[in-house]
Order: sequence, then structure tokens, then C-alpha cells
Amino acid sequence: MRRRVKGLNFGKKRERKVNLPLFQEILVWTAEIIITIAIASVFTFFFGVRSNVVGPSMSPQLEDGDEVLIDRFSYKFISPKPGDVIAFLPNGNTNTHYYMKRIVGVPGDTVQIIDGEVLVNGEPFEEGPDTVVASIEDAGTAQKQVTLGEDEYFVLGDNRSNSEDSRFANIGNVKESYIIGRVWFVTAPRDKIGLLH
Repeated sequence: MRRRVKGLNFGKKRERKVNLPLFQEILVWTAEIIITIAIASVFTFFFGVRSNVVGPSMSPQLEDGDEVLIDRFSYKFISPKPGDVIAFLPNGNTNTHYYMKRIVGVPGDTVQIIDGEVLVNGEPFEEGPDTVVASIEDAGTAQKQVTLGEDEYFVLGDNRSNSEDSRFANIGNVKESYIIGRVWFVTAPRDKIGLLH
């Protein structure tokens, strides 16, 4: 009877088994994470630029310190319209905070303030149903009729007795290229969270 001798066998290579289902699951997880990060980044860039309100010029809608989201996306396809609250850089100055005001006049309009009343193209400006504005004590440059150029907007703060806006030479008409986007959502304080009117 012959005995089998066990020894090293260099001729046979050990087969490595790949756990294919586990590998596929890891790939799916990785792809989902990358897609989620990409979507979140796009959403934040276009719809969720966060900023703080500085000053009382938009009171009572927006108070000093309120946190808001700015939509930088929609104005790439549609033009700003009267009643929109926009964030902009005054005179394009990138070394200052965003100013937030309400659009009253759009390109081609004429704006004038007579006895505290805002006239756009000779007609009283219609405020939105949820917009509360203070009376105007100082018409500034809008005492005389202001004609807006093809890329200019006339903006006012809702708190018109305490607002630095298009009535004053240091702000003036806001060029379209200075507009960051539309202020559309209040994120803080808690009791004000929601869409901006």
C-alpha cells in the first residue's frame, strides 16, 4: 500500500474569490453619495445662498439679523419684476454686505414720488397684498421723474422712512449686473420661517 505524501504544491495557485454582490453594493453607495453631494451643492449654489439682513430698511417684512435664502438661478431665465425683493451690491461694490430692497421700477419705467406717493409711469404703484410699507417723508432724487435705462431697476425699502435706496445718489438705480438674486425664503428667526411675500 502506497502512502500519500502531503507536501507543498507550488504548481497550484490559490484562487481568490471576489465577493461580487458586496463590491456592487459599495459602488452603488459611492455613486449615491456623490450624486447627493452634487445635488446639494447645486441646490445651495442656485437656491440657497444664505445671508443676513443688515439694518431696518425692510421692516416689518425683514428685520435686522433675520436670515434669508437668495435664489440666484431664476433671474438667469426671467427678468426681475416689480414687487420682488432682491439682494444686490450697491454700485457693484463687492466689499460690502448685500443690500435687500423691493423693486418698484423696471427697465424703461419712469418713477416719481409726489407727496409721499410712488408713481410708476404716472400711475400709483400697487403694493402686494401682504406688503406693509411706511410712508415716504423724503422723495430724494425721485422728486423729479427718474427714467430707468435698459438694465436699471428702481428699488425701495419697505420701511421707507428709514431706508437707503434708489432715492439717494449713493445707491441710485440698480444695474442688472449688480443683482445677486431674489430673496425668497426666511430661515430665521423660527417664528418667521417661510416664503417671503
